[in-house]
Amino acid sequence: MPKRVDHAERRTEIAEALLRVAGRRGLHAVGMRDVAAEAGVSLRLVQYYFETKEKLLLYGLRHLADRFGQRVSARVAAAGDEPGARATVEAILTAALPTDEESRTFHLVYTSYAVLSVTEPALAAQPFIREPDAAEDGVAALIERARRDGLAPPGPDARIEAAGLLALSAGLGTSVLVGQRTPESAAEVLRHHLDRIFPAELSAGR
Repeated sequence: MPKRVDHAERRTEIAEALLRVAGRRGLHAVGMRDVAAEAGVSLRLVQYYFETKEKLLLYGLRHLADRFGQRVSARVAAAGDEPGARATVEAILTAALPTDEESRTFHLVYTSYAVLSVTEPALAAQPFIREPDAAEDGVAALIERARRDGLAPPGPDARIEAAGLLALSAGLGTSVLVGQRTPESAAEVLRHHLDRIFPAELSAGR
């Protein structure tokens, strides 16, 4: 009796192979043949599941975003039963810093995709900004919640603060990636800005 193929599992395996190759060589240098070799399958099979390189890249990006969400959830859970707005925001921001192989791949591939989407029409037509918008919504909501609870003082629009924090995290991640600073110094810069936004949580021992 033929073995049943789990198509979702096979697509995930191919996406993981894509991310491994992209993490070593950069997304721009990845071809479907490279991914097939990394996954240990035929090029025809990769084409069967994804048809084009653009579709493969988009699926890989969504898979990467899902993995990042799981990483953030794990960090938030590790902060305690009720971590608070500040600890949750810090988990989101620090999860993307290139401190290990997984986060390095996340930052490198996500940034590479953003650059490719500027010049590749098929990628530019896709909703690349959906995940960054969702992150901005989430961080802004946490800042607003802290202000309502008296754990953060009134200040600039929460969405402006959220956009600034996420842009800072992305920029610091790149500086770590290229060796300008260490992950520890990048995290220190993030904490400095979080202390400004959440001083009440800071004085309460976070």
